[in-house]
Amino acid sequence: MPHRKRRNRLAAAFALAVATAMTFGALPARADSLTVFAAASLKNALDEIGETYERQTGTGIVMSFAGSSVLARQIRHGAPADIFISANPDWMDLLEQDGLIDADSRFDLAGNTLVMIASGAEAPAIDLSGDPALDALIGDDRLAMALVDAVPAGIYGKAALKSLGQWDAVSAKIAQTDNVRTALALVATGAAPLGIVYATDAGAEDGVSVVGTFPAGSHPPIVYPAAAVKDVARPETARFLAFLREPAARAIFARHGFRDPG
Repeated sequence: MPHRKRRNRLAAAFALAVATAMTFGALPARADSLTVFAAASLKNALDEIGETYERQTGTGIVMSFAGSSVLARQIRHGAPADIFISANPDWMDLLEQDGLIDADSRFDLAGNTLVMIASGAEAPAIDLSGDPALDALIGDDRLAMALVDAVPAGIYGKAALKSLGQWDAVSAKIAQTDNVRTALALVATGAAPLGIVYATDAGAEDGVSVVGTFPAGSHPPIVYPAAAVKDVARPETARFLAFLREPAARAIFARHGFRDPG
């Protein structure tokens, strides 16, 4: 019976998290607006940057947030995006190879850190530099992660778990979600006791605590490349990409916990 209750709780929280994640989608664009497809982990920072840019220029910024893999596939199928910001280089590389982004406009926008989170505000720390014995810590529950073979946060997390010798022990206990914010929501609601997310996600949610930071060498560097989508670029696109590199935008990224790339 306890196992059934945990499964029901997980299913209910997952449904709630997915419904919440769906609100990340873009609103209908105005003719004078730009549509930005961006990794879900950038939501808080980019929403603030978009509002700042709109006030300064009058150009509307329509944000569409999801897992980088989902957004890249949408662009490949002709979705009307002006700008793509991925949570890792791989999905941007794929679009560049397909000739779907303007390679000359591409640059590395920000960096991040990978952390382990737990439900509640004062969970005990976990030493991720040694042998954290995650299998025992998870027990009969689940470890919340973004899709480990598609979404960047999940890919980074899988690499880190393999590097620490934990993957084989915990892979069957992972609750995979379509983006990192949904994994965050599972932990915040208590449906999963532990999760792997970016440090910036953890900082945006009061219902979780960071219990450990993965060593930088345990996974590839976390880098967010940005670029204009090819054949739809307008002067406004270049201006917004330039704004993302200006001190005002850099300060917003830093305040939300993002690092400079590299």
